[in-house]
Amino acid sequence: MLWNDLAGATVLDLAQPMKTGMPQSPNHPPFRMLLERRHGDMVRADGGSAANEIIITGGHVGTHVDALAHVSQDGLVHGGTPAVADHRGFTEGGIDSFTPYVGRGVLLDVAAVHGVPVLPAGYEVTVDDLERAATGLEIHPGDVVLIGTGWSRHWDEPERFIGARDGVPGPGAAAGKWLAGLGVRAAGGETIAFEHLAPGKGHALLPVHRILLVEAGINIIETMRLLPLLESGAREFLLVLNPLPIVGATGAPVRPLAVLPAVAGA
Repeated sequence: MLWNDLAGATVLDLAQPMKTGMPQSPNHPPFRMLLERRHGDMVRADGGSAANEIIITGGHVGTHVDALAHVSQDGLVHGGTPAVADHRGFTEGGIDSFTPYVGRGVLLDVAAVHGVPVLPAGYEVTVDDLERAATGLEIHPGDVVLIGTGWSRHWDEPERFIGARDGVPGPGAAAGKWLAGLGVRAAGGETIAFEHLAPGKGHALLPVHRILLVEAGINIIETMRLLPLLESGAREFLLVLNPLPIVGATGAPVRPLAVLPAVAGA
């Protein structure tokens, strides 16, 4: 049975912890969590008590999946559908339409290609980078491809992680077209925007979002904590990807899991 195959497997959590003040895009509402009720505020007759909280967050904060409705081009989202929504969100292409993924994940460690633990700020990942990182691997339609830049290492440095001044590493338009041509199910990375952000340019241009979301219908996973996967040396693995099914939303938090098989004789 399946659980026998998973016995001894290693599970890696690829989500960044969500907390007030964490690095995030300035274009989205910030994450906030506070206790609405503390233990002792209300006490039952038997002495029991409970605590609970209020969570406020944008759909594109922390580790999350971009829905196809997140980006439009000339008034149209993927499939040529008019980008029309009301206060309840989108009836088509929202994150609730994302089918949970349990399948093959592939890691392309571009930082390792360059022999560094983390790529420089503002570095544009090229097709050559991805092809070199994929040496010896076959990427199949329907796989999920994750691009390792090492940027997870800067998570505790918010200004540097966001990269408003110096930019962040990520795939450029040509690399985005390369990914689209593979027919992958989704593509993910460690930064807040997945794609290359040039120094001082912020989110002024996001061609890879257009290529993947609008043109190819490929979801994007952002702000992933890939460091444990990069350090494991694994290049392919079982990936579990299941964002919150918030009806009509353009994105939602996700806690991706990479499952690595048990090592024989370990």
